[in-house]
Amino acid sequence: MCQLLGLNANTPTDLVFSFTGFAQRAQEHKDGFGIAFFEGAGVRLFVDHQSATVSPVAQMVQRYPIRSRHILAHIRKATQGVVALENTHPFQRELWGRYWVFAHNGNLVDFHPKLHAAFRPVGSTDSERAFCWLMQELAKNHASLPSVEHLSETLAELLPRITPHGTFNLLLSNGEALWAHCSTHLHYVERRHPFARAQLQDEDLTVDFAAQTTPSDRVAIVVTEPLTRDETWQAMRPQELATFVDGSRVR
Repeated sequence: MCQLLGLNANTPTDLVFSFTGFAQRAQEHKDGFGIAFFEGAGVRLFVDHQSATVSPVAQMVQRYPIRSRHILAHIRKATQGVVALENTHPFQRELWGRYWVFAHNGNLVDFHPKLHAAFRPVGSTDSERAFCWLMQELAKNHASLPSVEHLSETLAELLPRITPHGTFNLLLSNGEALWAHCSTHLHYVERRHPFARAQLQDEDLTVDFAAQTTPSDRVAIVVTEPLTRDETWQAMRPQELATFVDGSRVR
């Protein structure tokens, strides 16, 4: 299945260290990769249907340390939909005057909800259908942008209507918060003062976070499988929904 990576922080942060290790997992997950960075109200979205191990776009991301408080990345191992740009995560939509980005790991069987014209998939994946349906139902439930707390409550009501169809690990962000839903495998770590050194699982690379941060910095990383050897990663439970704001878990 695919691999997910999300970052939520209280200050603009680069993802070069984590993405370097994450990209190594594209040796097995070869069917495309994508990454989205929020910058204020805007989003930089880079996707490529090539593997992250050979994609010039992935190489550019590793060399160009874009800093953001909200980042989503995905490497794809296709289950539904051909290997093509339109089927590459993360997917992006607009709702209530904000961009939303979404990435999914899993496989949904016989999930074909009724979708109206405002939210329709461009590609042929179960993932994009699920994203469109979630956006549609959020719009039905709220006339304008609600609080993060109310959005979390609505998502907690909506997600059980999708999960019976199969595996539904997801990351979702609107540039204000990061939502993570675990169906089978998701892990997270919260980095804060006092920061320490960390070594990647997938590559011989170590970073001293204390040299790159201030005592007030907070960063949360959510990933399918832990990226580092020497940090305490928390495993999420099946059907658990987590909300991260300003680098900390709030739900």
